[in-house]
Amino acid sequence: MGLLSRRYGMTIDALLAAEIVTADGQLRTVDADHEPDLFWALRGGGGNFGVVTEMTFRLDDVSQTTGGPLVLPARPGVLAGFLAAAEQAPRELTTIATVMPCPPLPFVDAQHHGSPVLLATVVHVGPPGEAEQAIAPFRALAEPLADLIRPAQYADLLGWEEIPPTPFVSRTNFLDRVDVDLAGAIIEAVAHGPGPGRLAQFRVLGGAIGDVADDATAFGFRDRRIVSYLACVAPGPGDLGAAAEWADGLLAALDQGDHTAYINFVGSPGPVSAADAYPPATWERLRAVKAAYDPDNLFRHNHNISPAQHPSGLGTFRGRPTSGAGDWALRTVL
Repeated sequence: MGLLSRRYGMTIDALLAAEIVTADGQLRTVDADHEPDLFWALRGGGGNFGVVTEMTFRLDDVSQTTGGPLVLPARPGVLAGFLAAAEQAPRELTTIATVMPCPPLPFVDAQHHGSPVLLATVVHVGPPGEAEQAIAPFRALAEPLADLIRPAQYADLLGWEEIPPTPFVSRTNFLDRVDVDLAGAIIEAVAHGPGPGRLAQFRVLGGAIGDVADDATAFGFRDRRIVSYLACVAPGPGDLGAAAEWADGLLAALDQGDHTAYINFVGSPGPVSAADAYPPATWERLRAVKAAYDPDNLFRHNHNISPAQHPSGLGTFRGRPTSGAGDWALRTVL
């Protein structure tokens, strides 16, 4: 899931082919026509099936984009209104909304640093005039503390910062709505949690994400409306207990009966397992593919999919032979 997902779908939807070294040492090229079961599993199944050394992607048009950060006051009506507006927005607009103590951002007045804010990132794909119209409802929610939204090249809208390794706890779920009362509870939790940093992030889905059938890829929750990501930095080295208690408490407040999860946000250890990140039929199909391509579970240091005991219909490797280990090469395609 990224800042183009509502317009163009998930990254796995743009994957056309992959080169992968499987557990038996074979180098395979897979796509919709060559070893399609393995190709299906790679699109959402994590690192369970081998080492991917090359990927071929469909390219999409991002010649006209408008976006950037929008910082709003963290008030219940603002957060609830933001997520409601994101759901009503045209599919050309994708948003990520994060409630967190404001870091020392140079473009936000210092009086707000350390207090909860709604730090949003938005990207619209299309003409600037259409972008302004789509973004207007978000700006109208409250007087922005900072508004850096502008027409720019897509790459220029992405700011990356090297973050040192930090012990933290994360949780995730899907939910249907965030009303004013729940928004208030979220802001309160972020304001008074333990440790040096906490955040509650929400991504409204829909758009092109839902255009793909649930069983077309190993990601099978395309009808979900909102995904959460909760993170809390440990108060001290090796002390994850308070962070876990905070994250579990907020996750319980967000629980609306859907106990599935988005695999890339699943923390470990935690109350959500890898099996919760897939519909039951998808999980069993992934286990069958795992049994065919990695029956001894070599690739297991991840959110592990254990091989099925009796895979059906996938039993033998069907990849092309390779000329041996000496001929392997690692290639990165950009």
